[in-house]
Amino acid sequence: MEGDKKFDPLSRKIIGLAIEVHRTLGPGLLESAYEQCLSHELTKNSLGVRRQVAIPVNYKGLHLDCSYRLDILVENSLIVELKAVERLLPIHTAQVLTYLRLTGLKIGLLLNFHTMALRDGIRRIVL
Repeated sequence: MEGDKKFDPLSRKIIGLAIEVHRTLGPGLLESAYEQCLSHELTKNSLGVRRQVAIPVNYKGLHLDCSYRLDILVENSLIVELKAVERLLPIHTAQVLTYLRLTGLKIGLLLNFHTMALRDGIRRIVL
């Protein structure tokens, strides 16, 4: 993880709450459990949260019904994509970059909860 001082305040807040969820639950659960708990923490901290947000895909005026869904949208401005995998792969970063392009947003967090220390599973992605 990059130094926290490089992160915007919203990213820092989300990361802090994600670390709290990870400290409480530890690794080894399904992604959906972390999503629900992180959403709860974000809401408790007065942040606007939407889960499983459908992302439309348009190709030259053709609307594709592909059912892409981002995990958490915070304050309608930051995408949080959760994973519970052995290690993050380039395809996971590509997924967040694609979500950013499709939504027109600029910042995403990719969080892998299947690590002993969550700081080792954090990627901040800027379009």
